[in-house]
Amino acid sequence: MTSYSGPARLILVDGACISGMASLATNQRGGINGWGGTFRPDEITTELRDAAEGLQLELPYERVGTVAVTGTRKLLATQLLMSLTGHGPAPF
Repeated sequence: MTSYSGPARLILVDGACISGMASLATNQRGGINGWGGTFRPDEITTELRDAAEGLQLELPYERVGTVAVTGTRKLLATQLLMSLTGHGPAPF
């Protein structure tokens, strides 16, 4: 299993960038290769709350992967944790 934990930027469909922290890992179960994890944004916007498909997750050194939001949950009054599923090759 390969993993990444550190800074990332979520790029929304309209091109807006939201900085935050990502925790990602690959999974290899039953012959299915994939990747996913969580993203904790530094700021919460209406566009971010509505985000679902067609998103990009940019890691350091301009490594980018396509992701979809599969769920969100509040951590504290001002923090949000987003569950992500990756599409295509993992950027880490």
